[in-house]
Amino acid sequence: MQRQDTHSKLIGYLLWIFGFLGSHRFYYGKPVTGTIWFFTLGLLFIGWIIDLFLIPSMDREADLRFTAGDTDYNVAWILLTFLGVFGVHRMYQGKWITGILYLLTGGLFLIGVLYDFWTLNTQISIKNAQRG
Repeated sequence: MQRQDTHSKLIGYLLWIFGFLGSHRFYYGKPVTGTIWFFTLGLLFIGWIIDLFLIPSMDREADLRFTAGDTDYNVAWILLTFLGVFGVHRMYQGKWITGILYLLTGGLFLIGVLYDFWTLNTQISIKNAQRG
């Protein structure tokens, strides 16, 4: 049985543009290296350039690792990346109370947004598995 496509190479490459801040690595479920990229500017841009060639394998890995379902990873990641401080990604997942809390507190003073960068793939995977 073939796994469903959970992550998109197109979104991965779009996030790679900001990849020296680790966004594409967070998207593909690599929060530790995403954090390292954030603090080192993509390992002084060298790791960032190498990642241009690694995105297809990171995409395949994410497709195998995470559960597909009604909640779309790509939509959630776009919402988190560009509107995270407003909690829109949480509202998209049906987490209305924390979404409104993020809206009123700037993503819980950005700490909540950082938490979601680390855990969003797992949050969606669990939600999709519960509906399956």
